[in-house]
Amino acid sequence: MQLHVTNSPFRQEQADLLNRLLPELTEAQRMWLCGYLAAWSGSSASAETGAASLSAAALAVAPSPAAAPAVASVPQEATILFGSQTGNSQRLAKELKRKLDEQGVQTTLSSMSDYKPANLKKTRNLLIVVSTHGEGDPPDNALTFHEFVLGKRAPQLEDFRFSVLALGDSSYEFFCKTGKDFDQRLEELGGKRLAPRVDCDVDYDEPAAAWIASVVDAFRATGGATASAAPAAAAVGTAAATSAYSRSNPFYAEVLANVDLNGRGSQRETRHLELSLEGSGLSFEPGDCLGIYPENHPELVDRLIAAMGWQAETPVVANKNGDKASLREALLRHYEITVLTKPLLEQAAKLGGGDALRDLLQPEREHELRAYLKGRDLLDLAQDFGPWQVAAADFVAILRKLPARLYSIASSSKANPDEVHVTIRAVRYEANGRERFGVCSVHSAERLLEGDKIAVYINENPNFKLPADPEAPIIMIGPGTGVAPFRSFLQEREETGAAGKSWLFYGDQHFLTDFLYQIEWQKWLKEGTLTRMDVAFSRDTDRKVYVQHRMLEKSRELYEWLQQGAYVYVCGDEKHMAHDVHATLGQILQSEGGLSAEQAAAYLTDLQQQKRYQRDVY
Repeated sequence: MQLHVTNSPFRQEQADLLNRLLPELTEAQRMWLCGYLAAWSGSSASAETGAASLSAAALAVAPSPAAAPAVASVPQEATILFGSQTGNSQRLAKELKRKLDEQGVQTTLSSMSDYKPANLKKTRNLLIVVSTHGEGDPPDNALTFHEFVLGKRAPQLEDFRFSVLALGDSSYEFFCKTGKDFDQRLEELGGKRLAPRVDCDVDYDEPAAAWIASVVDAFRATGGATASAAPAAAAVGTAAATSAYSRSNPFYAEVLANVDLNGRGSQRETRHLELSLEGSGLSFEPGDCLGIYPENHPELVDRLIAAMGWQAETPVVANKNGDKASLREALLRHYEITVLTKPLLEQAAKLGGGDALRDLLQPEREHELRAYLKGRDLLDLAQDFGPWQVAAADFVAILRKLPARLYSIASSSKANPDEVHVTIRAVRYEANGRERFGVCSVHSAERLLEGDKIAVYINENPNFKLPADPEAPIIMIGPGTGVAPFRSFLQEREETGAAGKSWLFYGDQHFLTDFLYQIEWQKWLKEGTLTRMDVAFSRDTDRKVYVQHRMLEKSRELYEWLQQGAYVYVCGDEKHMAHDVHATLGQILQSEGGLSAEQAAAYLTDLQQQKRYQRDVY
């Protein structure tokens, strides 16, 4: 069937376009398009606004034939599950719930750890927002549900629709793996996608908003939502309603203090920053994080510009609003230049780099590519695959936005009103023939002075919180800068007069030079705010002693605290420390509680589900 201008309201060019498109559409695609147009015509938006919405949100994530609903049912309810380590997935899940509630869809929002897997069989529309942690691992509160869905006990799903929003970081090998796991497995179990999975990098606001829009449109298309509410593609809000400042609109906080916590002769440099939040309206609780937008190292920026043969004052686009800045300013403050990712190299290969770069990207050289990406930056790329004949503006266009760095807050707002404190260890090391600098840590250590201002926001972390019961005992395990949130815990408990016992395990290299906040711990021990403290300084003895060794030495008492209802908190390096601490807790449960390895693992899982075992690890 062909459209003709004589019997349709379309111009000849429009009819030609439709005649080329319509024969290629599947039945599912035509159904989706009908639903979208019905929703559009029912809204009060102008034609111009509607067209923009279609291109920016709907078509960007338009369902493929396999992703479209198989039948035109009328979904009236949706279950939204989130798996979140730092709180980002939880905030986005809440935003999705708000959008669907506006459309009249009955929604249930739950952490994966609180969701009963047996309910999966009864669920008709499941929406998942989940991050990937570490080396492709689910976040702590997604572990049990992830194991169930990917295991043999997962049921076959009939008349079941789902969609997944995956959060991750493309600089990691297993980018968005947890979300991909759920997406693939739910399809294998018989589910049909309401909307295609969207994988978000560190700058997730726009793709997340587009995914939310696609989910809302899918409910509209199948008759499960009204079309009268506000457009679903509005920007995702991530800040507390009490403040105008957020991740996308940071507050410029004045530096009140910047102190080196390490003693003379230490091999480490750890900065204690105190920042003013006066006038911001920002609030936080112990366990939350501070997001800091840093600057790249000026030396790296200047060397990169020289290696590419660019001019520092060349105007380039500095942000997604299209604002212009000099090339040097843009590279210094707006774009990430210290991390290489496979997607970045693929884009760079289209601009230049010669055969050597294209060869490195061949599938059979995947292992070599991963090795190359590790520890290298944009200057390495410029030097290794030059000469480049590419305009600065074109190259900058492929770069990621410079992401904020998250730091556990080291203060209580009750003890320090209108202030926020963080603990940052400067990262400096040599790799591939030259010195490297941690972006935010070295910015803080070398170039951030009292009176300066820096862009910050509060990143709420609902998964790392003090017990609601002030009498509950707490066990805090935090070597090095991992001790930061426990300073906020004890300040809070001191201010509120909480009566619960507290026990801190702390470790670093040397007692004399690396005992962070030593005077404060000793004061709290004397006053009783801190009940007991065990320390491990790994370089002060012939045998390296770490916090997990101290835990084993005190295994009987630690087990008794667990039996008394203690909450366990772990903060710090995930790959080594947190893994070893987890294994040590299992050992203690076996030796002191007489449990088998499987029973000990189940005990720890149960603690996590009770929120009595919480981790802030990175």
